[in-house]
Amino acid sequence: MTLTLDQTLTGISGILVTPFDDKGDVAPARLAPILDRALGAGLHMPVVNGNTGEFYALTTDEAVTMVQEVAGMVAGRAPLLAGVGRGLRDAQRLAKASAEAGATALMIHQPPDPFVSPRGILDYLNAVSDASGGLPMMLYLRNDAIGTGNIAALCALPTVKGVKWATPNPMKLAEAKAACDPAIVWVGGLAEVWAPSFYAVGARGFTSGLINVWPERSLAIHAALEAGDYTRANALIAGMRVFEDIRAEEMGGTNVTGVKSALIAQGYDCGPTRAPSAWPLTEGQSARMAGFLKDNRLI
Repeated sequence: MTLTLDQTLTGISGILVTPFDDKGDVAPARLAPILDRALGAGLHMPVVNGNTGEFYALTTDEAVTMVQEVAGMVAGRAPLLAGVGRGLRDAQRLAKASAEAGATALMIHQPPDPFVSPRGILDYLNAVSDASGGLPMMLYLRNDAIGTGNIAALCALPTVKGVKWATPNPMKLAEAKAACDPAIVWVGGLAEVWAPSFYAVGARGFTSGLINVWPERSLAIHAALEAGDYTRANALIAGMRVFEDIRAEEMGGTNVTGVKSALIAQGYDCGPTRAPSAWPLTEGQSARMAGFLKDNRLI
């Protein structure tokens, strides 16, 4: 059965890592077995150039390479969500390249410029949309301080189809959802641990970095939430929480470090993370990660 984009967005958006080779250059071919495993487990939508893909550590040329190569690897097996962001010209170039590569939709990273205005974001989104030829857009909201009214204004743009809500404020999510067109899809953007809280106020689906390492567990959590079985979902989350706890340490600086370290332990060498991400895990973090992987028979 072919799912619509809206249906796919309510599934798992699996944020793929960006592999590096021994020289520190992007090595997309190393992602192929990881992607195949995730799609084989039922991943609804792979995401290239997301934060777990070290988007802000990549050059625009590297991000273009990644979307082109990953689109080829996906080969139509699932819709592909492509991350776009940074300065306007870079975002426009990457949006155009993502559309040409065959991406289904764009995930728009929240602009990190120190002088961001809500109406400036509107201009930014319109320019990116035009560059892509009008691809559907998913807003990646990591700061809800712009307020409900401004969030509603962004969501009123015709090519905006959803929001990845990545702040730990479920009640503000509920308020924003109520202020917007019911057709907007609201997705939990803080991975599995926060998914039940976001589901409780009307979000559907969630982002996942675990999908690189243990896709079956991510799919089981999604299935439990879709069935309204919060008890099972929370039990499944408890069994993978140490993985997310490690990723959240050092001000989140071990987010990708944890994923890549686990992949290396599983035999998938994706190289280290780039600074300013922490690398490698500390001795204590490594011991906890090894225990998690062994306890769950992942190595």
